[in-house]
Amino acid sequence: MTPNESLRALRDQTPLVHCITNYVAMNVAANVTLAAGASPAMIHAAEEVADFVPVAGALTINIGTLSAPWLDGMLMSAKTAKAHAIPWVLDPVAHFATPYRARAAQDLLALGPSIIRGNASEIIALAGQGGAGKGADSGDRVADAQQAATDLAQWHGCVVAVTGPVDLVTDGSRSVTVRGGSDLMPKVTALGCSLTAVMGAYAAIAPPRDAAVAALLHFAEAGERAGVTADGPGSFLVRFIDQLYTLQPGDLDEGRLSWL
Repeated sequence: MTPNESLRALRDQTPLVHCITNYVAMNVAANVTLAAGASPAMIHAAEEVADFVPVAGALTINIGTLSAPWLDGMLMSAKTAKAHAIPWVLDPVAHFATPYRARAAQDLLALGPSIIRGNASEIIALAGQGGAGKGADSGDRVADAQQAATDLAQWHGCVVAVTGPVDLVTDGSRSVTVRGGSDLMPKVTALGCSLTAVMGAYAAIAPPRDAAVAALLHFAEAGERAGVTADGPGSFLVRFIDQLYTLQPGDLDEGRLSWL
C-alpha cells in the first residue's frame, strides 16, 4: 500500500487507536492523531485495558513516564493485543536511562510489537549495543543505527523505524529513508511521541512497514510545510497540526523516499 493509499484508507476508516503515552505527551498526541485522521483513546489502567484493546484498531505504548501501575497497564495491553492479533507500536523512550526502564522495555519487547519506533540511540541500545543517548535525546546518527535496526527487525519479526533528520524504516530485509520535516520539530515537546500514536493509526489500516513509512511521510510533509511560515516552536505546533489535517491523499510526496 503506497503512502497516499494509506492516507486515503486512514481518512475513510478513522480507526480507533489505543494510545498509552506519557504525561507530557498526552494532549499533543491526542490532537495530532485526530488531525491526522484517526480517533485516539488515552486509556492506561490495567483494570480496563484488557476489555478495551480488542475493540481498537491498534495499540501504541510509550514508556516516557513510567510507574508501576502504568507499566502493569502497558504489559496487560500488549499481552491482549498479541492474543487478539492487533498491531501495536512500542516507543522505548530512554530505556537505557535506568535499570527499571530497561527491564520494562525488554519485557514489552518480548510481547512482539509490530513496529518499534525510536531515535538512533534508543534503537542502538535496544539491540544491545552502546549508544550515546542522553535522556530522551539521541547522541547518535540515524545512519549509525541501521545495522541495529536491521538486527532488531530480524530478531523480533517486526518493523523498526529510526527517527531523526532523515528517518529510516526497515523490516530486516529492505530499508527505506524518509526526508523532510523541519528543524523546529525537535524543539516541540511530544512530537516524537505523537508520531508513535500516528504510526499506530496507520498500522490499523496498513501492513506494518507501509504504516511506518506513511506516518513518517505524513509528518515530513506537514513539518516542512508548517516550517515555512512558523515564527518559532509555538507557532510551528499550531501550523503543524493544521497541515496534518489539511494534507489529502495525493499530497504526500513519495519522492522523499529512498529505498536502500
